[in-house]
Amino acid sequence: MSTFLRQATCVARNVSRTRAFSSTTTARKDLVQDLYLREIKAYKPAPVAKDAHVGVVKAYTLPPTPKPPVLPTDLAAELSAYDAAEPGVAGASAQATTTEAPTGADEFLTFLEQDLPKKEAHH
Repeated sequence: MSTFLRQATCVARNVSRTRAFSSTTTARKDLVQDLYLREIKAYKPAPVAKDAHVGVVKAYTLPPTPKPPVLPTDLAAELSAYDAAEPGVAGASAQATTTEAPTGADEFLTFLEQDLPKKEAHH
């Protein structure tokens, strides 16, 4: 019978500890959560006006229709002028004439010692 009494007292101790622990946790309330929930429930959104978009949204207008290209009156003369023109880049021909390649070693060294031409800054 003594083992029974020991087991009963152990169980009684565990129950008393559990009750004391659980009773303190239920007594505490989360005040911040209660305040938050009360404010959420009391919130009423402002009614939206039916014409709220007026003045904010721009009216859509179609872009103007493009005009069809017109053929030149003297097509043969323009084609012959195009055939006679030299192909190439516009800036490359002027740059090639100003700088000539050095032929000897001394000329090459003096070419390297020269300052580079200043270019315009493109912004």
